[in-house]
Amino acid sequence: MPQLATTSWNLALKMVSCRPTVVPVISGRMIRLLLSTTPSEMERFIFHVADNMNRGAKLLEDLAQKYEVAELNLRAGEKLLEQQSFHSAVKYLMNGITLVGDDSWGAKYSLTLRLYDAASDALCVVGDYPTLTALAEKPLHCARCFEDKLNTYSNLVRALSSSGNNDECINKSVSVLSQLGEFIPTNITQEIYFDEVAKVRQALIGLSRQDLLSLPVMTDLNKLTAMRFLNHMLLATYASNPPMNAIVVFRMVRMTVEFGVCSISAIAFSCYGAWLASSLNDDYDNALTMGRVASDLMKKLGSVEILPRVHAVVYGMINIYKEPWQASLCKHSEAFDAGLMHGDMEYAVSNIAIYHQFSLFGCGSNLKESSHSLQKHIKRGLHHFGGWSEDAVLDFAMKNKITNLIRTLYQKIRYVKYMCGDMDAAAKHYDLQQELYANCVGQATTGRTIYFLITTFIDGLIGLYFARKHRDDEAKWTGVAETAIEHMAKWAKSCSWNFANKLSLLQAEFFFLKDDEQAY
Repeated sequence: MPQLATTSWNLALKMVSCRPTVVPVISGRMIRLLLSTTPSEMERFIFHVADNMNRGAKLLEDLAQKYEVAELNLRAGEKLLEQQSFHSAVKYLMNGITLVGDDSWGAKYSLTLRLYDAASDALCVVGDYPTLTALAEKPLHCARCFEDKLNTYSNLVRALSSSGNNDECINKSVSVLSQLGEFIPTNITQEIYFDEVAKVRQALIGLSRQDLLSLPVMTDLNKLTAMRFLNHMLLATYASNPPMNAIVVFRMVRMTVEFGVCSISAIAFSCYGAWLASSLNDDYDNALTMGRVASDLMKKLGSVEILPRVHAVVYGMINIYKEPWQASLCKHSEAFDAGLMHGDMEYAVSNIAIYHQFSLFGCGSNLKESSHSLQKHIKRGLHHFGGWSEDAVLDFAMKNKITNLIRTLYQKIRYVKYMCGDMDAAAKHYDLQQELYANCVGQATTGRTIYFLITTFIDGLIGLYFARKHRDDEAKWTGVAETAIEHMAKWAKSCSWNFANKLSLLQAEFFFLKDDEQAY
């Protein structure tokens, strides 16, 4: 920058910032001087420039000047998004939106759309869903074409999913997908379900691990966008509509085989692996293969931003049947860090929840150390998700029919009640979960987490406790124990490290119940 321009530039900044309480009117010449600086200079001083301009922005009356200062805020906000400084980005971007006003959709369409898109990105990451929802109304109403609304829809459905509004998230996603040429059935009958199973199996026939990794790159923009919205549906459908969750996964896999791979294809393969490992299939070897395809594809594409999603499924729902649970702890911790870095708060939360489930219920970690670790994670990035008691979460899940969350809470409560010796309460929550299964078609179609595996073991112990009382319900509780032993035997065959000790204990207690000398 020439010396004269530098002097004038510094003078302009001083005039704006000299007295916070008496800010002079910013002249159009000053703003134009600032905006005409070289890109390298503006890159260096963008935050200083934007901050000083914002101090006098309230005194601006000329619309053109407001647009120019809004442009400064946009540039600062976009740079902060690149640096993963999401809270700071919100401040600049919302300042820019305030400056342009409602009439800018006609006068400054591109600037306005970029401000709203960037602001919705930042608000989604920081978890300010009420502001995001209110903000989304403008671009959804004023954007000139469907394509210009897609980023807003994308962040809106993510916000709806993260805030537990699963039905609305699913409905909006299905609507967007239909406009992209992908029609997802919403009423999943048994016929539709098994027809989709047949289609995805047919699509994968004859394709080896290497064949899947060698698929061409997806280039169709509509299909790429459709994959993004199918990805957004995964948490919502997993939580409240398990049969649809499987349909979404099958569609993602089929689109990948037909149109090529993208970063989200790795998520699709991991979720398909989790489905293979579910109780409908119990195909742990092929599930592990799909998990490895997912991890290898993620590395091949350099898609580090999806690491939290791939790790949550591969290490939280697939490898639990094949590898020691302790080996997954570092993977979920890594995924938590990656989620914070790339703004994927949904799966940052998922991974650190899985981490502490493994730590507490599967790996025998020290409770004091685990509590300290959890507090650190909350301080680092989960503070805006906290504040709810267990009863409040259960009540919320009940009202919103979030079946998998209800199941997880029942499992956790049952575990704690058993460990505390409150066997009647443990039995009550076992019965409540059975009622949940009876009223939720397709519950078994989704992947299982360590909670399910551990509470299967606990259920066996609960069943044996009550069966030994030889009451009228002895046959019921004996059946519960036998089912748990059957599961443990199957899992121990796949990974003795995780399950053999639990199987031996259940078998010993069962022999004791039957007065069999093998108990001794």
